[in-house]
Amino acid sequence: MNNIENTAFPLKFIIADYYNKAHAAAIIALMKEYALDTMGGGEALSSYAEQNMVAKLQHIQGAFSVLALSGDLPVGLVNCIPGFSTFYCKPLVNIHDLIVTKAFRGQNIAHEMLSIVEKKAVEKGCCKLTLEVLEGNLAARSAYQKFGFSGYVLNPEMGAALFWDKSLI
Repeated sequence: MNNIENTAFPLKFIIADYYNKAHAAAIIALMKEYALDTMGGGEALSSYAEQNMVAKLQHIQGAFSVLALSGDLPVGLVNCIPGFSTFYCKPLVNIHDLIVTKAFRGQNIAHEMLSIVEKKAVEKGCCKLTLEVLEGNLAARSAYQKFGFSGYVLNPEMGAALFWDKSLI
């Protein structure tokens, strides 16, 4: 039997309304959990991020979030930020955060949320989805690979692209 059928409430998946207080609270609650997880850095969100995240997302044209809910309980989140591919001269969607709360992992919730993201990206005329994943996050890497993601390679002789950053704060 599928684990989703064993949950107290049927799961529903929605595009979050950043102006809806319940949706905003769900985004913050899940991001707080994600930040505290080893895969999210293991540190609490800053009070600034906690207080301003949803308001800032409201002002990013094309940003959207997918919420998975069990009844009123938020159990999954994907935050998506628009980008642009210069090589294809088309928009793209960057999956910036993906979390499924621990008690609901292993129930294909990430796959369902990614399917919604993909559908929305196709509707927007996007050429691809992008994301970053930690090398050591084997469960996430496996889920992404099953969904069709792979390492970004322009020329196999040059190897896979690396994701780097330089903090400015």
